[in-house]
Amino acid sequence: MIPPYLPLPPSDRVLSPRTGWTRAHWETLADHLLEAVTPYASPGQAQIRLPGRASWSGVALDGLEGFARTFLAAAFRIAGAGGDVPHLAERYARGLAAGTDPSSGESWPVLTDCSQQMVEAASIAIGLHETRPWLWDRLDDGVRERVVEWLGGFVGKRTWDNNWMLFQTVTEEFLKSVGGPYEQREIERGLERIEDWYVGDGWYTDGGSRNFDYYCGWALHLYPLLWTRMSGDAERAALYAGRLREFLGTYQHFFGSDGAPVHQGRSLTYRFAAVAPVWLGALADATPLTPGQTRKLASSVVRHFAERGVPSRDGLLSLGWYEPFLPATQAYSGPASPYWASKAFIGLLLPPDHPAWTEREQSLPIDEHDVTAAIPATGLLLHGTRHDGIVRLINHGSDHGAPPDDPHYAKLAYSTRTGPEAAEHAWARALDNHLALIGPDGVPSRRAAVRPLSCHDATASSSSETGTGTGAGAAAEAGDEAGTGAVITTTSAVRGPWEVRVHEITGGAGSTVREGGYALSDADPPASATGDGWALARRADGLTSAVIGLYGWARASVSREVESNAFGPHSAVPCLHSDAPGLHVSLVVLSGDEVHPGALRDAVTVDVSGDAVVVTFPGGTSATVARG
Repeated sequence: MIPPYLPLPPSDRVLSPRTGWTRAHWETLADHLLEAVTPYASPGQAQIRLPGRASWSGVALDGLEGFARTFLAAAFRIAGAGGDVPHLAERYARGLAAGTDPSSGESWPVLTDCSQQMVEAASIAIGLHETRPWLWDRLDDGVRERVVEWLGGFVGKRTWDNNWMLFQTVTEEFLKSVGGPYEQREIERGLERIEDWYVGDGWYTDGGSRNFDYYCGWALHLYPLLWTRMSGDAERAALYAGRLREFLGTYQHFFGSDGAPVHQGRSLTYRFAAVAPVWLGALADATPLTPGQTRKLASSVVRHFAERGVPSRDGLLSLGWYEPFLPATQAYSGPASPYWASKAFIGLLLPPDHPAWTEREQSLPIDEHDVTAAIPATGLLLHGTRHDGIVRLINHGSDHGAPPDDPHYAKLAYSTRTGPEAAEHAWARALDNHLALIGPDGVPSRRAAVRPLSCHDATASSSSETGTGTGAGAAAEAGDEAGTGAVITTTSAVRGPWEVRVHEITGGAGSTVREGGYALSDADPPASATGDGWALARRADGLTSAVIGLYGWARASVSREVESNAFGPHSAVPCLHSDAPGLHVSLVVLSGDEVHPGALRDAVTVDVSGDAVVVTFPGGTSATVARG
């Protein structure tokens, strides 16, 4: 239920039978978010300094971030209304004037190499381009000159070798369009670099490592296509549109039927920015989704957060997920960082009579039947179940680089209803969705760089060496790359809510083995139970996480933690244990239905021969996993 403090129009169940949301809901939410930040604006509106933990860039940069990121939402709102929200244009025009005036007392820091200013300059450039008739063209000449001078600080500067290169591309393209300074080679450099990162299936990695996450959609697809709106480059627009269309074919499965996104990757505090590429597909005519599916998916995600207190009672977006939770953020995250969620409002650039706004909502595959989607180029495998609306992401390809590992990348699985144990004290234990070798010193191994082996249909596999990184924060950043001398090859086979994991452990003599299932978190401690080779945790609403030993396991347990998970203060992780490495087969379950581990243990059979493991599921379907 939408909280009463969030003033939204009445639901329209005729036009939007699944969410009740229309364009008016999106406009109202944008207005609410923009109004809520006004008490925190500086006198000249150039800085919006929100309450909360400062980023590593400092208060002045955080204030610029508050201006730039909310300006993006304001720009989409202004353009979508044809300029008929003059108070927004006036407010941000004042901010542009003060932010670029060194004598104002609230001016923005100049752009330097690899500085946070680069991120925010790109948002300002995009906002100015999309609102040109109502904002840029109406600024006086002196303000325009100062804005060009400030943005022009990008020219000749060095960016990080990841999505940041596109900030330079769009900013300098805007400068080019208004007669400002630019370097064509710098515009082209970012566009050329993403060709190195394109891996296929519509997916980019964010930089040179295997960084597959939401940045693929809200950055690596978004900025190039917005650049084509500035440049008019039809050839590249067609290329990027084709890739986005392919991307959305599988990306639509990253969301549960209730709109919850899979909780994986960094910058999760941007929340519903995850729907930016969904709207972009409609904007660029680059989507396999029908107009009714586009709006249903986008609205369900934003409604999902609204029903869970986002924005909060004071109208602000906090650093966290549903509630404030700093372990799910990064050191670069400041109080205004969550306002990259403004990208979700790009759908307002579609005119009110566009079919994405006027056609009746249509259901998505997860609403109608179970789904399985393999993304071979990434090593990611999704399986979702209609009966409980849960989507699970099986990870055999994304790891954010070599050790130290990261809780939002290194796990074997993620889902729309659970989060990884991300707090430092819990991450050091290496429990949830992780296979650990534990040496005589009691220290669990980490999942080092993931090497994808295969990903197709309903199976995926990878190998990784074991390392001994020690945590999610500073300790991990100094991580120990020495390993236990073991290599773990894991194959996942999925059916419905079930995932069977076949682990072949080579080396690691003298170590014991532990595997955890999904961490289940709630406001109250989840219930738990153990039996002969199985363990489970269950929340009061029936959500259940279970692990069942099918081969090689000796015993089971449930481990608990507090204040370690974005989904609630109390966590429970079901675990399996073995006394030695070798071959291990486990059944991992996350379900909204009742789970009967003993019955499942009897129903899912494992046949181990010399060179293969054959897993047979209830109903007779099977998967064969080659050994060695």
